[in-house]
Amino acid sequence: MKLTNRSLLVPSLMLLFLSVAVSLSSGAVSIPLKEIVTIIGGGGSETNRIILLSLRLPRVLEAAMVGAGLSVVGTFFQGLLRNPMADPYVLGVSSGAAFGATIAIILGLGVLGVGFTAFFFALLTISIVYIIAKNGPKVTMSSMLLAGIAISAFMYSVISLLMLFNHNELSRIVFWTMGSFSLTGWNDVFFSAPLITAGCLIMYLFARDMNAIITGDEIAEHLGVNTELVKRVVLSVGSLITAASVSIGGIIGFVGLIVPHIARLLVGPDNRILVPFSAVFGAIFLVVTDTLARTLLAPAEIPAGIITATCGGPFFLYLLVKTKIKNEGM
Repeated sequence: MKLTNRSLLVPSLMLLFLSVAVSLSSGAVSIPLKEIVTIIGGGGSETNRIILLSLRLPRVLEAAMVGAGLSVVGTFFQGLLRNPMADPYVLGVSSGAAFGATIAIILGLGVLGVGFTAFFFALLTISIVYIIAKNGPKVTMSSMLLAGIAISAFMYSVISLLMLFNHNELSRIVFWTMGSFSLTGWNDVFFSAPLITAGCLIMYLFARDMNAIITGDEIAEHLGVNTELVKRVVLSVGSLITAASVSIGGIIGFVGLIVPHIARLLVGPDNRILVPFSAVFGAIFLVVTDTLARTLLAPAEIPAGIITATCGGPFFLYLLVKTKIKNEGM
């Protein structure tokens, strides 16, 4: 039985607030929640104030933004492709953005340069995938998924080649491709937050249209939905959100795969409700993941992307087996 959005909204927001509070408190230096309130109010010790406001707060906020953004993109991509295994990671958008960011790192570009280059190659990658999957005026969804996987493999091979010929930037690229928020600062938040927020709001405007598209393109078109326009907007804006996320946090895989399924089980398939809950659950998921990444082996740190991949790999296999059983039963 699906829970109503009203009954789940307050607990979800409370859980998000709690996860942020615990994340701000946890780390190599523990800061009590009471002192966090004091620091935010302008007091507290100078050392803890620097740790909280300059290091942890921008990192936690960025993790929440990226988690929300990738989850929203995953929700729309799964609906658009009508495939439970679709997300930015699988469709090749992440690998395209990663390729662009790798080039920017090698060229020594700043955060704006990395973000712009990541977005350009993310958009280029999804355009190539879209062209490959296009059959006349329509897009073949299964072909798009396969094309995305193939393009991802190619992009990662090129990234590996670039790493081979750029030893000076090798450690930075390797750590970045694993996915981490360890170097996140306020400049990163100011760059990515407006892009992710605006992108999510634009995509939400098409939530009702996505409800129609999920039932089939022909039915949606009879209902007055311009399906090809919706596809182009969703793919383009989804690429923007993914590029902004990848350019700051590196490759954080499977967030857009896991979270929409959890949200769908709890609040149902209506995108008008599913999308905002996916955003909240995605923020919670990545904040908790990043907290574990920097506390499990403290003072050493595990890249957040490794933890999400550890969760996402088995989940992807579960969906694959579930889909196979469903198809065999038809």
